[in-house]
Amino acid sequence: MSAIPTSVRPPRRPRREASGSPLLLGHGRLPRVLASTALTVLAVVWLLPFLWAIATSVQSEQDVMKSGLSPFKGAFTLSAYRQILERGNVPTWAFNSLLIAALVTALTVAVSTLAAYGFSRGTFRGRRAFLAVTVAAIMIPPQLLIVPLFEQMTMFHLVDTYAAVILPQVVAPMMVFILKRFFDGVPRELEDAARIDGASELRVFWSIVLPLSRPIVAAVAIFVFIGAWNNFMWPFVVTNDPDLMTLPVGLATVKDAYGVQYAQAMASALLAALPLIVMFLLFQRRIVNSVATTGLGGS
Repeated sequence: MSAIPTSVRPPRRPRREASGSPLLLGHGRLPRVLASTALTVLAVVWLLPFLWAIATSVQSEQDVMKSGLSPFKGAFTLSAYRQILERGNVPTWAFNSLLIAALVTALTVAVSTLAAYGFSRGTFRGRRAFLAVTVAAIMIPPQLLIVPLFEQMTMFHLVDTYAAVILPQVVAPMMVFILKRFFDGVPRELEDAARIDGASELRVFWSIVLPLSRPIVAAVAIFVFIGAWNNFMWPFVVTNDPDLMTLPVGLATVKDAYGVQYAQAMASALLAALPLIVMFLLFQRRIVNSVATTGLGGS
């Protein structure tokens, strides 16, 4: 008689990827090394222009114009930054940029969240048509709207005012669409329970929907703030008073009469980007989490 096995080893199941583990090329040391190397190379490629701009801004114009591939061609100097600060009103321009970006962000978030909630939960007549117009507005280049918007600001006597710079930037169809898609994924049962308890529609929106939408609202606020801070064309067109200029517009006016000054150009770009860099360093975890949770398919 053949021996009967006392135990049967169950078939080995394939190893499952742990929940929340990073996306790698496989298991083991080699895939991790390859992934880390690829990320390091991409980081260097992305940071190289930034480091080159820093190196250019801390040299004299004569040293920058020397031939050679090395970014450091002369002695360290802050003359480019000193000339920009002496020729322009940088503190006033920085304050204007901060004030305008903060107000644009607050108003855009308020308007976009209310409009998105109306499109997501509303049942009014013409809802689909208004939503189609909103989506179609995303495809319109902002440059096409400069002339009609400027005529409107002139008609209302708002040229050279904060209102002229802020109000046209408040309308953001893309943000409305992103928020609307996220609100579509919020469970309606929570809202129905609040309505049964006597909550109004505004109360439901403020106390139920918004707290559940903090990640997407934070992401929208970050995108809007960065866009408003970096906006150059519209503030350049609608402002003539130097005391109302934003930082990108003001720094663009500080130019030498003897051709392109590369050190000053790099110094101006770094000064304009410095507040955003500081904000990212202080809130990088929040920014990364907000961007990671931004999607068009709900939560």
